[in-house]
Amino acid sequence: MHQLLLLAALLQPAAGATPKGQQAVGTISGGNPVTIETRTIKRVDDEVTATFRTTFLKPAKAPGGEWFGSRTVVTVRCGAGTAAVKENRYYGDANFTKVASERLVKIPGYAAPVPGSVPALALKHLCAKP
Repeated sequence: MHQLLLLAALLQPAAGATPKGQQAVGTISGGNPVTIETRTIKRVDDEVTATFRTTFLKPAKAPGGEWFGSRTVVTVRCGAGTAAVKENRYYGDANFTKVASERLVKIPGYAAPVPGSVPALALKHLCAKP
């Protein structure tokens, strides 16, 4: 049993470590850390689309089980200061392999993002002037 626990600990990324291909962008309400999948950033004129991952510090109770994190595709319009969620998936495992809930938005609605949300972090990160 102790060997299994040791093996599991070795396979987990170190606390606070950012997985390869991702960059930490901040935290949302509850202190949940958010990263951006850097390979997904696409810029077209004033619009920027990217995928963000949120790891829940404490699994969220949901119908049918627990959610350990989410993956959200967001498009921002920097000039207008608006954002729209295009896809949202919640995962039933800590490795982001078991999709527990999925929502694909057919016609995204652009609006000023709610402070402390993933779209707000997306707007701040993707529209930052270098």
